[in-house]
This record gives sequence, structure tokens and C-alpha cells, in this order.
Amino acid sequence: MKKSVEIIGLPVISITEGRELGMSKGLLVDAKNGAIAAIIIEDEDWYRGVKLLPYSSVVAIGSDAVTVVNSETILTLENAGDYETMMDENVKVIGTKAITKTGTIQGNVVEIYVGDGGKIEKVEIEAADGSLSEITSDQISIFGKQVTIIDSEKKTDELSAAPAPAAEEAPVVEEPAVEEPVAEEPAEEAPVEEAQPEEEPAVEETVEEPVVEEPAEEAPVEEAQPEEEPEAEEVKEEEPVAAHDSMHQAANNTTIDRQRKFILGKTARRTLTSPTGVVIVNEGDPITEEVIQRAQLSNMFVPLTLNVQ
Repeated sequence: MKKSVEIIGLPVISITEGRELGMSKGLLVDAKNGAIAAIIIEDEDWYRGVKLLPYSSVVAIGSDAVTVVNSETILTLENAGDYETMMDENVKVIGTKAITKTGTIQGNVVEIYVGDGGKIEKVEIEAADGSLSEITSDQISIFGKQVTIIDSEKKTDELSAAPAPAAEEAPVVEEPAVEEPVAEEPAEEAPVEEAQPEEEPAVEETVEEPVVEEPAEEAPVEEAQPEEEPEAEEVKEEEPVAAHDSMHQAANNTTIDRQRKFILGKTARRTLTSPTGVVIVNEGDPITEEVIQRAQLSNMFVPLTLNVQ
């Protein structure tokens, strides 16, 4: 079972031709069957349109690459008719709201787990308080474009009941407090029997005084130095994360800009409409900047790039 982040970004390698066929850039979701239908591929000819690798043609998904038999398994836009409806639906799963049939919002879907054959085995949900939980596919009835519908609230009930044992442990801590008065009773008899030997403990106290001074000198030396080191390490760890995010954003902007230049001036193969009913472009109309802007505002830019000729 693989997370989506463990698939996206891997190179696609032909094991019979010994060459790299492209890079996995996304997952095409078959919402009706709750599975991954294909892996979206981007190669050197990206400006000619998106290419698809059917999940059934994948030999293996390793930690470093996705392997296929040969380049013939990669589908171009012209021969990807079976996947056209799924591309128009553009269901991502990740980023949707997870809500039960009774109307309770569980949180947002932040990750999906893909099993054998591309089946979505489970999803990871982040609640409003930042806690994470997992919902298996047999508890999910619908993978929608904006909302993932959950059949059962069993998982939520188990999480809310988990803190209960902590409340039961509190009375156990209070029990030793009842025994304290019992320890005070023999203390009253001690002064009566040991009135004379009071001078002997005085000698012992003078011997113990220098022992108290030694830990006092060690305390400031040990506590002053370790507090500065973690701060320096945290700063070093944050810098590469910010640099990585900046490079990733720049790469995405470059890809979108190339696709805009490629489709600008071409004509639409058919009428493209957003899920809300907005007509992005009519069949035969040219692709203009205005059309591209409408597609981006309606989250239909990728389907638009697949609908040009």
C-alpha cells in the first residue's frame, strides 16, 4: 500500500527499453469505483498535452521509480477516450471535506492510501484540532469533487472515548493522602524519649553542610549551555524546507506558463462546462486569455489543456 506522495514525483521507467518515459505528476481518480484509474505523466513533449499511464499497466511502484513494460503503455490524449469522463470530473479526493451522512464534519482529507490494482484502501483525515485519523474505504460511500461522504461514525466514537481512562486514574493518586495523618502520630512520642541525645544530631549537621554546597555550583554550569544548542538546530532545519517550497512553487508556475503558451490560439475540440454550469469554451472557439482565466477560476485548467486541437 502506497501513499499518494510516495507515487507522485517518481520517474517512469521502461524495463524493456531501458529509458525514462516521463515523470508522474498526479493521479486520475475513478470516483465511482473508489480507485486510481491512471497516473498522469509529464515528459519532454509536455506541450503536446497530458499523457496517461493506466494503473493496470504498472509493473511496480518502488521507492525510486514507477516501472512499466514499455513505452506503448503510455496513452496520449487522442487515444485516452475511456478516461475522458474522469478527466472532466477532475475528482482529487485530497482536499475534500469528510462528512458523515448524519451531517457531522470529521475534517479534511489530507492523504489517500493506494493498494493493489489501484484501489483506494483508506484515507487520512485531519480534524479541526489538528489530530489525524484514518477511515477505511468500506466506510466511504461517495468520493465527491468537494465532499467525501462517510457511512459510519464509529471511528469518531472510538477517538472520543479514548481519554476516559485518564479520569479513572485521578482517585488513585488521592489515596496516599489519607495515610499522611497516620505518620504524624509517632512524631509526638519522639520528643519525649529522645530529649537528651539532641546534642548528637548537631554534630552531624555540621558534617552535612559542605555536601549541600557542591550540587549548587554544578547546577548553573549544566543548565546554561544546553539551552542554546536546540535553537540553532531548529533554525538550520527550517531553512531547507523554505527553500524546497520555493523551488517547488517556481517549477509549478513554469509548467503552467508553458501550457498557457501552448494552448493559446488553438481551438476547442468540444464545449467545456464547469461543475457549476459556467461555459468555459464552446466547440470550435479559439483559446484566448479570457478563456484560460475562466478555466483557472473554475479549477478547469487541466481539462482545458486536454480539449484543444
